[in-house]
Amino acid sequence: MFRKHLASTLTVLLALGIGYVGFSYLFAPAATAPSFGMPVWPEGDAAAFLATKGIRDLASGLIPLTLLLTGQRRALGWVLAVETIVPATDMILVLASGGSAAVALGVHGITAVAVLATGILLLTEPRRAPWGRPGHGAP
Repeated sequence: MFRKHLASTLTVLLALGIGYVGFSYLFAPAATAPSFGMPVWPEGDAAAFLATKGIRDLASGLIPLTLLLTGQRRALGWVLAVETIVPATDMILVLASGGSAAVALGVHGITAVAVLATGILLLTEPRRAPWGRPGHGAP
């Protein structure tokens, strides 16, 4: 039961965290962008591009919350495992562009590990036997 609560708590924290980042990029992109770790950001009309990151991050938070709230824990585990690609790629891009190694590893790298670990926790939860199958009683 502890693992289930841990996985749920981590899911909520990760989802709310990335959702907050998404809102920040949508409503205060110039103030939020430097915290990503890149050495340079788009300016002027090109700064509208930051809204794409905002909506991506907002969706990255809403999808896991939706799956958690609807009880789709196995699907949630797979989604988190796949979503690990996002912070892992962010880390690689920041490092490849000469950005802050501390942010790349300390923010994006740790986030990738946390998302993957939460996905693994969810995917390794014991599965309940369906009701009515021969040899399986109701829980």
